Amino acid sequence: MQVLQKHPQLRWVIVVAALFWLICSGLVLHRYHNFFPTFVSFDQGIFNQVFWNTLHGQWFESSLSSTEAVAVMQGGLPEVFYRRLGQHFTPALLLWLPWYAAFPSAAGLSVLQVTLITAAGLVLYQLARHYHPPQLAMMITLSYYGAIALISPTLANFHDICQIPLYAFGLFLAVEKRCWWWVGVLAIFILAVREDSGVVLFGIGFYGLASRRFPRIGASFCVLSLGYMLALTNLIMPLFSNDLSGRFMIEQFGQFVDGEPASTLDVMGAILSNPVRLMVQLLTPSDTTVRYLLGQWVPLAFIPIISVDAWLLAGFPILKTLIQNDPTALSLHLRYAQTWIPGLFYGVILWWAKHPHLFKFRFQKIWVGCIIISLFFTVTANPNRALSFVIPDSVQPWVYFSLPRQWQHADAVRSLLAKIPDHASVTATDHIVAHVSGRRQALRFPRVQFRNDEQQAAWVEYAIADLWYMQQSQIAFDDYRQTLADHEKAITRLVRKRFDGQRYGMIGFQDGVVLLRRGVKSEREAWAGVEGLSELKIRALEPRLNHRRSAPC
Repeated sequence: MQVLQKHPQLRWVIVVAALFWLICSGLVLHRYHNFFPTFVSFDQGIFNQVFWNTLHGQWFESSLSSTEAVAVMQGGLPEVFYRRLGQHFTPALLLWLPWYAAFPSAAGLSVLQVTLITAAGLVLYQLARHYHPPQLAMMITLSYYGAIALISPTLANFHDICQIPLYAFGLFLAVEKRCWWWVGVLAIFILAVREDSGVVLFGIGFYGLASRRFPRIGASFCVLSLGYMLALTNLIMPLFSNDLSGRFMIEQFGQFVDGEPASTLDVMGAILSNPVRLMVQLLTPSDTTVRYLLGQWVPLAFIPIISVDAWLLAGFPILKTLIQNDPTALSLHLRYAQTWIPGLFYGVILWWAKHPHLFKFRFQKIWVGCIIISLFFTVTANPNRALSFVIPDSVQPWVYFSLPRQWQHADAVRSLLAKIPDHASVTATDHIVAHVSGRRQALRFPRVQFRNDEQQAAWVEYAIADLWYMQQSQIAFDDYRQTLADHEKAITRLVRKRFDGQRYGMIGFQDGVVLLRRGVKSEREAWAGVEGLSELKIRALEPRLNHRRSAPC
């Protein structure tokens, strides 16, 4: 307490960190328990099932992740014994297995993500204090907690990249303190986050070489990260599946290669041999790129633009993000945005160390204004729909879900989920799948068939589909209208067609949520309710669809 009294800036940092943790934890838990969708709701189920299987001895296995495999997309069946390591190599998740053992649910993972991001901010403050007086260190830390590229991905579903700020800031601090043992440990942790996190470590090493501050360590980082990524993606990950070269590299960097599959070596060679295409990819689409860059820079009062250190440290993560062919890569609301955070903030710390005389009261007011602007655009963007009970999803046409209405719908979903046994096989729509993913056999609706541990084809026992949000939102968003039509057709097919001699029976329907069970007869009232929501209702909306737009991120 005496330390906090002597250092009011540290007290402010702790208060802001505590508020950040409380608000973000409350928002992610509220959205999770209200079954409200986000752009990547399905991923929450994948990570939860990976943790659940690993905790029960089936390391990194996931039937949900299997639905994303190349073999399944080509007509194969999802496998409960499929190891996700062929898609994303994420051994660092094992560090948090004790947390999951204590809080074994997808909600626990969301709180873990908020906790990791909050802790990284406290490490950042200590890193800033190594160079600066408390006031400047506090401003840098407040910029971190006010950054849209940090807040919005934190309010998304759990993702592995949330570990990177903590490990990277810890590594920078260890370098400054000359704690070389910790430098090595944290470098390994960064590499273990996922197969492409070596790009972050490579950028740190490149900075060490270019700045000549720690050339030997920098060279070691460059060699280690590049060698690790190439060996991992070309030798180790293909042992589990061909999904990286057969799908993910093509989806993200297919514009550089002519055919498929394409390994990381193929993509790197194509990029280096075609500098013109590389420049075009870096600069286009120009409007989206500029908005993305401004969003990353504004909480730091645009200092990263003039900080050579920031460009050197974050340059390779920036390069990777800008050349990806994934339309979601240039979204400040998704996980890729957080790979820039460590390099930009450490670069700003180093810039202020060279220009301390510029930190004057007038500039502090400008900086505070930039943080407020960042927070304003974060809130008004309704980050990952965490604020949909306050902010409408669409204004024209109007799509809004009040808090009581969300709670009412959540009660309906919970009442139907209670009818599904804990260990029964199940398929569910995206924002319900996380709630049923703590089991061996789970799929993404409308898939109903999988390959079990005996490698035999099997049918799920239960299917639950939440049509409510799509019903309410289809007037504004094309994607939901199409998905709703597809799901309704799938439900009709499951109930009316025999699969391996058995049909699925409708055993529950509440507030737009449908529950099916294999091998039973439909309850008359439930099926009548679903038929009332079929294609006639969709056609009735046609005159109003001139206001349609794409689904938001």
